[in-house]
Amino acid sequence: MDLKLEGKKVAILATDGYEQVELTSPKNELEKNGATVHIVSPKKEGESIKAWDTDHWGIEVKTDVTVGSANADDYHALMLPGGVMNPDTLRTNDDALDFIRAFFKAGKPVAAICHAPQLLIEAGVVEGRNVTSYKSIKTDLKNAGANWEDSEVVTDEGLVTSRNPDDLPAFNDKLVEEIKEGKHEEQHA
Repeated sequence: MDLKLEGKKVAILATDGYEQVELTSPKNELEKNGATVHIVSPKKEGESIKAWDTDHWGIEVKTDVTVGSANADDYHALMLPGGVMNPDTLRTNDDALDFIRAFFKAGKPVAAICHAPQLLIEAGVVEGRNVTSYKSIKTDLKNAGANWEDSEVVTDEGLVTSRNPDDLPAFNDKLVEEIKEGKHEEQHA
């Protein structure tokens, strides 16, 4: 097996209410390709965060690092799962927003799916960027200065976005590709 991401570390920033498959599918793909993946959350290290699985509560995963003590310098990329509750909670957390901004400032790949681009809006990093998202936040992204398009995956200088769980195969492939490519020029932060 070709471990394209061997030696790479990826942070997945999430809290209660993340869309289950939007965390598990990218995490599994990253690990299958040799990456080390850490769940970063406002919850304390070792505590669990609970998934939302379509229309009911789903699995729980343990956090590896508390976002307040996480350092973007320790990671090669950041992945943001959607769900409605997860980004809505995280966008009010200053440590989470600072963590996101640090990846953009360093030019490291960032991937966001479904409602997760709400975090990018709140972090102030979407102006002039080409993105997609779940259709209900299209206007929010446009109002924040992003160039929104209805495509299964949109990539813009290391920023990977997708609309919903149906897009996960394309999203995961682009995420792996961008991490393999590495840093880009300093992103708009």
